[in-house]
Amino acid sequence: MPNVTSFYLSRVIGNKVFSEEKKVVGRLLDLVVDASYIRPKVIAAKVKSGGQTQIVDFSFFIIYKEKGQYVIETRNLKPIDVKKEDTIMLVRHILDKQIVDMNGRKVVRVNDIRLAVLSTGVYVIAVDIGLEGLLRRLGLAKPLKKVLKPLGKNIPSRLILWDDVQPLASPRLDLKLSTTYSKLATLHPSDLADIIEELDKKTQAYIFSTLDEEKAADVLEELEVEAQRNVLESLPVEKAADVLEKMPADEVADILDEIKEERAEELLNSMEKEASEEVKELMEYPENSVGAIMTTDFISFKTHFTVEQTIEELRRLKPEPDEIYYLYVVDNDERLCGVVSLRDLVISEPQTPLYEIMNRDVVCVKDTDNVNSLVEIISKYSLLAVPVVNESKKLIGVVIINDIVYELLKMKRKLLL
Repeated sequence: MPNVTSFYLSRVIGNKVFSEEKKVVGRLLDLVVDASYIRPKVIAAKVKSGGQTQIVDFSFFIIYKEKGQYVIETRNLKPIDVKKEDTIMLVRHILDKQIVDMNGRKVVRVNDIRLAVLSTGVYVIAVDIGLEGLLRRLGLAKPLKKVLKPLGKNIPSRLILWDDVQPLASPRLDLKLSTTYSKLATLHPSDLADIIEELDKKTQAYIFSTLDEEKAADVLEELEVEAQRNVLESLPVEKAADVLEKMPADEVADILDEIKEERAEELLNSMEKEASEEVKELMEYPENSVGAIMTTDFISFKTHFTVEQTIEELRRLKPEPDEIYYLYVVDNDERLCGVVSLRDLVISEPQTPLYEIMNRDVVCVKDTDNVNSLVEIISKYSLLAVPVVNESKKLIGVVIINDIVYELLKMKRKLLL
């Protein structure tokens, strides 16, 4: 009875299960693993026996080789309850399903699963996403290897360690694994968005619903319009509204413009009043106007603020990088008076008031101006952001260069359609 140190799932699934007396007691249909382990441990087997299918304790099983074939033997077909957190059925939930290659940051298909036999049990160690895994299941891998060997050729093999993969299937509709999407949450929002876009609508919505609100908001901004629409129309209204509240108002306005009007209204009504009204104001601007793409998330300081007070306020607010390209200075009526660069702020004496170091010659646009006017301004003055004022010269928003480029690309796509 040669010891088996590792084996592929495809080599044992469908095989007969024998008793210690070498009598056939059933046929192996699936293996159930506990995913709470670093490498999932096999805890149960799905076996068809006597015309019935049952889940039995795997601790009574041994797997060995005899005449080149894998033999599955059990001392007892003892039923076991596996309706607990962190259990996955390898055939049902992993084999032939999509997973995320965390290193390659892409969605791949599982063709086979490799397991290791240790003194403490049987564990999943890797998934095979290569051609060899597919051929192995068809029984063609060994014959083809023999043909290719004299030619010095090999069948492409692609194994990914379990540590580097993230399953995407929901094991049970009534159960959410505590470890299911922990790895995905470590990805950059743009990488995670790319992955979500490759999935079917149901899986897109399921994965998105597991993200915390901050992460979900970052990912939603990065998704393509079609994926954004699907996610927002699939999520519960309360969850979707909570995510939208974490996003800049201009981004929310753009997204809601792309979904059904009834759904957009429903989401706006579920958002906090202040956030909702801010988005509604932006949505009222005509398409291709500056107001339609400006962000209302900006930082401004009163003219009498000192350098020291300004720096303390920045430390307290902890603004996003694109919110401090420039520091805008306003009077008591919120009218734009000047702009201060971070360099000028850092090199000035702490007690210097902003009105002494600000640049009063501020390039700005009105909220009713056409978007095209921004292109000339940013190229002529090499600006990263442009302040937006209303008819009363009151500072009401900022347009950053990223939004300008995105808007121009969107306009170009529409012209090509």
